[in-house]
Amino acid sequence: MNEANIKIVLGNNPLANGEYALYLRIIKKKKKKQINIGIRCKQEHFINEQLIKAHLRHKVENELLFRLKTRALEIIREFQLKNQDFTLDEFEQAFRGEGKNNTELCAITFSDEIIDELERSHKIGNAAVYKEIKTALIRFAGKKVLFKQITPTFLDKFEIFMRERGNEDGGISLKMRTLRALFNKAITRKLISQEIYPFRDYKISKLKPEKNKRALSVDDFKKIRDLDLTENPHLIDVHNYFLFSFYARGMNFVDMMKLKWTDIQNGRIYYTRSKTKGNFNIEITSVLQKVLDYYKSQNRPTEYVFPILLKDDLTAKQINYRKHKVMGQYNRKLKEIAQLAKIETCLTSYVARHSYATILKQIGTSTEVISESMGHADVQVTMTYLKEFENDVLDKANQKLLEL
Repeated sequence: MNEANIKIVLGNNPLANGEYALYLRIIKKKKKKQINIGIRCKQEHFINEQLIKAHLRHKVENELLFRLKTRALEIIREFQLKNQDFTLDEFEQAFRGEGKNNTELCAITFSDEIIDELERSHKIGNAAVYKEIKTALIRFAGKKVLFKQITPTFLDKFEIFMRERGNEDGGISLKMRTLRALFNKAITRKLISQEIYPFRDYKISKLKPEKNKRALSVDDFKKIRDLDLTENPHLIDVHNYFLFSFYARGMNFVDMMKLKWTDIQNGRIYYTRSKTKGNFNIEITSVLQKVLDYYKSQNRPTEYVFPILLKDDLTAKQINYRKHKVMGQYNRKLKEIAQLAKIETCLTSYVARHSYATILKQIGTSTEVISESMGHADVQVTMTYLKEFENDVLDKANQKLLEL
């Protein structure tokens, strides 16, 4: 009933610095759990559950590995002596020395574990957000800040700390929401008590940045659409990306970046949105076709439509790096386009998506059709009252844009 196998193992995927994380693995009733034990090493330095001499701290960390494995075996033995069955979650609580009333869990250590899980799941963007809150916490309170120390008063002071360093409401809100998610993960895993949850009293909703006008007016959109770039050829790609995003129902930059030629069939674009996993089926209008023809004629040796990802078979980290690099360039060049078009709106990659929805509304398209057309990520709010629309309904809505 209580038989279980314990082993120290190497993680499957390398970290950003090329090292691998070590885990305590328990297998019970064909179920497996791996607990990050906070030790990193090169792959070749770990053999038979031990670090070899080539590892700089092999003596100290081998002693720690021995103690951790011994502790795990003692926990299992204790369950056996009590003739008590246990779940893998209950084992993890006992191994950490944590239970429902625990308040000693380090927020930094736990954030490292979540970051590692996200990176191994190739959720690099999400991992980066957790790294940001980890860095901010360390700067404010050091590397040993415990969950129990993060009180509403702590959060008030943390907010002031971030404001002093130039953070605005939007950035602070994102960090606080990430920290709240970290709390929720720890509570869900029964590693800390709900009693120390600080977000009942500290309200993130108060962090409401003043909304900037992100959508273009019809007239301003026309100025961008009709812009002559003969003397500014370095802006052609950016102009194409912006128009493609707009006419492809506000396609997100990441989804444009990942769009492949195989996603284009029979006069339509088929893709799955990265953020919401919603499936899209879009008619290729004349404007979209013109952009596609432009890049098809380049005969680049990759599977991607746009010259953003320049090689096939890139890793998740390489794709994320490339995304940030090109998006930065994209947004900077969009500001050049705004100047040339003589518009005052701060032009960013997101403005194309926001303008698509706003202009459709201005030309009489129903909110329901716009929501369905864009595949809103907020399913609980939007999709509860939306029904599936036939593609020809969405196509007709999209065709209206060509009549501007």
